[in-house]
Amino acid sequence: MVSFRSYFFEKAIKASVKRAVRKGVKGKGMDEKRQMLDSAARRLVKLPRNCQVVPLEIEGLYAEWISSGNTLADKVILYLHGGGYALCSANTHRPLAARIGKVSGVKVLFPEYRLAPEHPFPAAIEDAVNVYRWLLRQGYHPSNIIFAGDSAGGGLSIAAALVLRDQNEPLPAAIVCLSPWVDLTSSGESYRKNERVDPYLSGKAVREAARMYAGSEPLDHPLISPVFADLTGLPPLFIQAGNHEILQSDAEFLAAQARNAGVAVKMKVWNGMWHVWQISGDTLPEARRAIREIGAFIRQTLK
Repeated sequence: MVSFRSYFFEKAIKASVKRAVRKGVKGKGMDEKRQMLDSAARRLVKLPRNCQVVPLEIEGLYAEWISSGNTLADKVILYLHGGGYALCSANTHRPLAARIGKVSGVKVLFPEYRLAPEHPFPAAIEDAVNVYRWLLRQGYHPSNIIFAGDSAGGGLSIAAALVLRDQNEPLPAAIVCLSPWVDLTSSGESYRKNERVDPYLSGKAVREAARMYAGSEPLDHPLISPVFADLTGLPPLFIQAGNHEILQSDAEFLAAQARNAGVAVKMKVWNGMWHVWQISGDTLPEARRAIREIGAFIRQTLK
């Protein structure tokens, strides 16, 4: 059963999205949308206690090391944020990445990959792969690295692993996907079934973001929509999704395709939850439980 707090939180999300639409947010430019999201995140979302953030530059990209007192020095989560490949940043997703790192006992490397429409496919994949290679050059062993990401970041994690596999490079120990966006063709049943209950996403907005990212490439390109790729040889997958999000089918399709390819998969669809509810952190009991489950998987993988 969904907690009362989550029940009312979801209603508040729906109301805030409606207000944003009335104020004409959809008509604003991309830079203005990014600035609005960053400003809201700074006000509303806080880091967990005793977390340290150290900025750095990797291959020309801004990045951050995020750690807490209990993190291990030789293990790392490479976290790739969501935002439809066009929005969001460390400011919007740093607290989520920090909570996952803290409960896992592992430090997080958070790069800000290039965004569409200025940098469409395959720029984000190139950046993710380059940051992973940088980690290897720093001496981190692939068996001590976890790929993790939410929404577009989940799809990006899968796509980056596919590139590494095809180039015969060592793969990370596992991939953690939160509400992964992995079917940019929007072919799944949940795009229609959950359209009315999803408090955040709409089919129209998702289709617009997909075309912005794909550019002139087909939406079913296996590195744009990894559910259409051969997933053979990928490391174990850990997937969370909610049954109130239009991307539920993406997560389920990814799990099915991976299992058919012989990949180990742990998948859970959370009742009453929406797109990347984990980002609410300590506010919701379901978010706390979901993050604890992620931490348990990462600790078990890296032991």
